[in-house]
Amino acid sequence: MNEETREVPCDLSIESRFFCVISVILAIKKVSVLNFGVSQATVSRTVNAVIDSIIAHANEWIKFPTTNSEITEAKQLWQRKYKFPTAIGVVDCSHIRILKPKLHGDEYINRKGKTTLNVQATCDAKEIFTSVDVSWHGSVHDSRIWKNSQVCLQLRNKGNSVLIGGSGYGIESCLMAPFDCLSNASSLIQNGTD
Repeated sequence: MNEETREVPCDLSIESRFFCVISVILAIKKVSVLNFGVSQATVSRTVNAVIDSIIAHANEWIKFPTTNSEITEAKQLWQRKYKFPTAIGVVDCSHIRILKPKLHGDEYINRKGKTTLNVQATCDAKEIFTSVDVSWHGSVHDSRIWKNSQVCLQLRNKGNSVLIGGSGYGIESCLMAPFDCLSNASSLIQNGTD
């Protein structure tokens, strides 16, 4: 991240700053928005400043439970809400479309032929993000991202806590993933195993 702090034009209200950021997000999604009397340069500076501010505070807002008391609290909440013992949250990846980078651009092409980042995130029982990792190319599989993540390392070292993952993950001591009994039964039959 750039060490400089970007200045938000001081004459913009919080509402105008919000509309600047939302208009850029909507423009990226190819949705037209009404012009609300702010120049493109002001919108660009405002969006950059707001994003820098969010990034600067992300570690305060997005925190994975690491202490014994935080883990116990997360387990209790998950147990109360979903009746799933030892779970402290969920994990999954999502492909976020990007423009193809000039350097190593092919590494960002996912299995569907789209240029993406594969972003892994975890959430707690309150559906609040507890970790986000945006450092992986779109061609990287969810299970590889998981195995190389700080979250995985922390959970393996702590023990007695699990995340619930999607079907792109394998089952391990700190990760529960769906078990597809039909495809597993089929492979057992094909291999001649009972």
